[in-house]
Amino acid sequence: MAIAQSETLERWNSLLNRVRAKVPFYGERIPARPLTSLDEVADLPLTLKDDFRENYPFGLFAVPRDEVVRVHMSSGTTGRPVVTGYTRSDLELWGQCMERVLLAGGVSRADIVQNAYGYGLFTGGFGFHMGAERIGCTVVPTSSGVTQRQVMLMRDLGTTVLTCTPSYALVLAEAIDREAQRTPLALRVGFFGAEPWSEGMRRQIQYGLGLEAFDTYGLTELGGPGVAVECSEHNGLHIFEDHFHAEAIDPESARPVPAGQEGELVLTSLRREASPVIRYRTRDRTILLDEPCRCGSPYRRMLKVQGRTDDMLVVRGENVFPSQIESILLDIEGLTGNYQLVVDRQARHLDTLDVLVEARAHSDQEALRRRAEDQIKETIGLTCKVTVLAPDVLPRSEGKAKRVIDRREL
Repeated sequence: MAIAQSETLERWNSLLNRVRAKVPFYGERIPARPLTSLDEVADLPLTLKDDFRENYPFGLFAVPRDEVVRVHMSSGTTGRPVVTGYTRSDLELWGQCMERVLLAGGVSRADIVQNAYGYGLFTGGFGFHMGAERIGCTVVPTSSGVTQRQVMLMRDLGTTVLTCTPSYALVLAEAIDREAQRTPLALRVGFFGAEPWSEGMRRQIQYGLGLEAFDTYGLTELGGPGVAVECSEHNGLHIFEDHFHAEAIDPESARPVPAGQEGELVLTSLRREASPVIRYRTRDRTILLDEPCRCGSPYRRMLKVQGRTDDMLVVRGENVFPSQIESILLDIEGLTGNYQLVVDRQARHLDTLDVLVEARAHSDQEALRRRAEDQIKETIGLTCKVTVLAPDVLPRSEGKAKRVIDRREL
């Protein structure tokens, strides 16, 4: 049974009443009257990443600092970090959401969860840790990195559940593949998120690790992972609508788009106490689906994120998303998910796109190069140079991979 609109509207008005009184940033922007319909949500102002940075560190908090029992934050590589706070109630609700995430993959107290998300200021490690402990799993808090030890622990401890970024899952799969005598692992399911990843990468992860891969979604601004997760149908991620209100908007007009049409995801946290967020522009491109899922979940779905509106590259007038290139490369047998896109500006101000991608061992690199260049040209209409590399040439990532190098910005 779907979440009742009346229940969601009540949560919205409770949220608006609270932030009007306790967060000056919102109090100055939000109308004083209550909402009478969820249709009116689209008229409320949007929250941007820059708003977090301009109110750094505690300007968007809705509770006194002494009620905040934990803070997490983004890396801040492009400016001041995004800071998000948690009351004890917030941590309890976050743990409940993360428990739901793991239950979507059938995780039980009989499982051993190897948590290779980073611990510390990053939200991923602590989020999955809390969810697994609520279920009663045995948690192995490896954090990211030290790949050979990760593989050893998977084998020795009998790890059945893996949690990490999809980029690092590929690194682990490569390490396992290099073993002279490959010992069967007990891995059954994995939960991967924190960066967009294609269906082609899913296939490589599942083949390399011998597990069923579940996509998860969350972001620091909304408190971390635990916003949405795939069910076993793997046809979109169910959004926990009793905690988060989701919209899809046109990136140019910022107005809502109909269900089933691609747009930019906008999220509101309906129940968080310390760091409530109203209509946050995630910049993630997806499609919201209203039709019921065969799994019977009451929650609407969002399709797998196809990239970010601010990640779009304009190369010689063509719009290119890294996820498009990834999908093309991974559909070519012999190429791997290890790639980089290098954009540069040459003489006469002509932009160039170079695609660097690793091949599997003993592949015909020249034939793969020709096929990749032809497929990119045929699919997105862009002529680019593809360089097919031997295995293990490109740098590996223990967290989010850096896929794009835009030298025009240097």
